[in-house]
Order: sequence, then structure tokens, then C-alpha cells
Amino acid sequence: MELIIFIGLQAAGKSTFFRTRLSEKGYTYVSKDLLSNNRRPEHRQQELIEAALQAGTSVVVDNTNPTLESRAALIRLGQQYQAEITGYYFVPEVKLSLERNKQRSGKARVPDVAIFTTRKKLVPPSFAEGFARLYQVRAGDDGSFAVEPYTEPVDRKAEETHG
Repeated sequence: MELIIFIGLQAAGKSTFFRTRLSEKGYTYVSKDLLSNNRRPEHRQQELIEAALQAGTSVVVDNTNPTLESRAALIRLGQQYQAEITGYYFVPEVKLSLERNKQRSGKARVPDVAIFTTRKKLVPPSFAEGFARLYQVRAGDDGSFAVEPYTEPVDRKAEETHG
């Protein structure tokens, strides 16, 4: 059983990635975008994830999940059910997200400021958070995706104090 957490800007290709790469694999799909009419989408998301994990079903969480805090609750929940925690980090490309967002309509389209705000908050993932596997994803203009094992950024501050 696996808990997959998507991490990335709005309009980065996360939902398309799910549809083209994971939808046929039997994962339960959870996204706050589908809970917009719910008074407490965060709470409802947790309930849906927990119900799937209790049933032994793998789950994909398709949200921006930009901060350590937003991912920590999900990771704790996955660990509670002994799920293998996998992260897909959609490398932030603000210009491309803005372009893709312009092609959206209705509630799917977000204000441009939302993309910039998420970019400011976006903390790249780390294995130290509890991920068993991490991948980085780049969406191509043609709808393709390049997926490769994630390499954590080198901590330059640590290098400066130790080197």
C-alpha cells in the first residue's frame, strides 16, 4: 500500500500526470479541488485518505502541498497505516504554470497571485520528512512528463559552516 503526495505549483501538471500515469493503477484519488463545496475540505481530505488506507487501498493526494507542515500531517497518516510514502515534486516553473492556468476555465483557473504565493511558500521535499521514495517531474509542452529520481539540493549553509 502506498501514499503518493504531489508537491508543486498550481497548473504544474499534477492532475494531468495522475490521469496519464496513475489513474489506471487503482489508486484512490484525493484532491481538495474536488472538495470545494465542503465546509472543511482539509478535514474531509483526511477522512478520505484514512478511509482508503484503512481499506488497504493506495492513495494519491493531488494538492500543492508546498510546506513541511502540509506534508507532515499526510506523512503521519500514511505511516500510521504502514503505507509506503512516495513524493512527486513538480519542479516549479512559474512561467509555464501561468501559461497553463490561462488555458483553464471556471473554478479550475486560479488567480495568478495564487501561483506566486505558492511559489514563495514552496519548500522542496526531503527524505528526512519520511518519504521512502521521491521523484522530480518536469511537464513538457506536449503533455509529456520527464520523471527521474529526486536529488535533494545541497545545503549551502551547512557547507559554509563545515567547509
